[in-house]
Amino acid sequence: MHRHLFTSESVTEGHPDKVADQISDAVLDTLLAQDPYSRVACETMVTTGLATIFGEVTTAAWADLRGLVRETIKNIGYTEAGIGFDADSCAVLNALGQQSRDIGQGVDTGGAGDQGMMFGFACDETEELMPLPIQLAHRLTQALADRRKDGTLPWLRPDGKSQVSVVYENGRPVEVDTVVISTQHADSVKNKAIHEAVKRDIIEAVIPEALRAKKMKVHINPTGRFVIGGPHGDAGLTGRKIIVDTYGGYGRHGGGAFSGKDPSKVDRSAAYAARWVAKNIVAAKLASKCEVQVAYAIGVAKPVSVMVDTFGTNTVDERRIMKAVEECFDLTPKGIIEALDLRKPIYGPTAAYGHFGRAPEKAERHGRKVQLFSWERTNKVAELKRAARA
Repeated sequence: MHRHLFTSESVTEGHPDKVADQISDAVLDTLLAQDPYSRVACETMVTTGLATIFGEVTTAAWADLRGLVRETIKNIGYTEAGIGFDADSCAVLNALGQQSRDIGQGVDTGGAGDQGMMFGFACDETEELMPLPIQLAHRLTQALADRRKDGTLPWLRPDGKSQVSVVYENGRPVEVDTVVISTQHADSVKNKAIHEAVKRDIIEAVIPEALRAKKMKVHINPTGRFVIGGPHGDAGLTGRKIIVDTYGGYGRHGGGAFSGKDPSKVDRSAAYAARWVAKNIVAAKLASKCEVQVAYAIGVAKPVSVMVDTFGTNTVDERRIMKAVEECFDLTPKGIIEALDLRKPIYGPTAAYGHFGRAPEKAERHGRKVQLFSWERTNKVAELKRAARA
């Protein structure tokens, strides 16, 4: 029997890098809501008393972006004056410029906005067809935010992290070996109260008893105190949590970040499409584990390569699966954007707690009904099955 541990981490919406991601996607959504063909590459930097947005934008839209930055920071929970970073008192700098004409001319004809390779992954470890470690890590950080916002643990503050180590036997997850929680808190609360509440209301509420190892190790704020946090404790930048955003290290990553990028940027749209392909392959039971790679040349519409790897878990010949993918999915940038309806203000919810493994749902955003997490739909299962077995 082969036994090993695999570990993934997540961070809360108040982590400085996630604050930056959410601001970047708030800018993107606001511009797409007015002009669906906006070209946006918005980066954000946050630090003590300062939030800066910069990058390139070409759009017919107009918005009070400084006000939008403050609103986003407020919604995350940084509203307390005197802690080094809050929505009302921080300075906001707007250094956004216009997209290069040289890049724009290639994208205008339907080509990819950049070169690069993107990966998508799926496996049957969870209902969401995601690896178990990252899903549990996200649920823990989401629980930290939920208990802070609903008043159950009013001394919690926005910044926090989780880490989960899962035991695998012969490639299947069997139990949770170690959980680490680091959460920002009010100075008034004692360490003992933090430990008891986080164990009861976060860890035990999220990790099913059947999954806990008999001697599951738990580390809660292992450095002791965590009062100074958020952008006051560490500077935050867009795109620094790309493994948290995807598969927790379980699947490969092409290196490109997502937040602040409109769907003409294949770093984002093609990674979503690759997940869509991989998830539908696993949902169709053509394999129990699947990784998809797509790669592009700037200004060229058709991918330069598409690869499907099922790690020996395929139930039909992998060449048939590859042929089915070619028949069922249009992986040009235009084809992806249209199939997943990506020119809508749908990106804000992706900027914390993962871009994948989320429930596809209808929602109202910026005054219109939109489909969130369209790449999580398994709407190609029947078509893939037919094509793979033809």
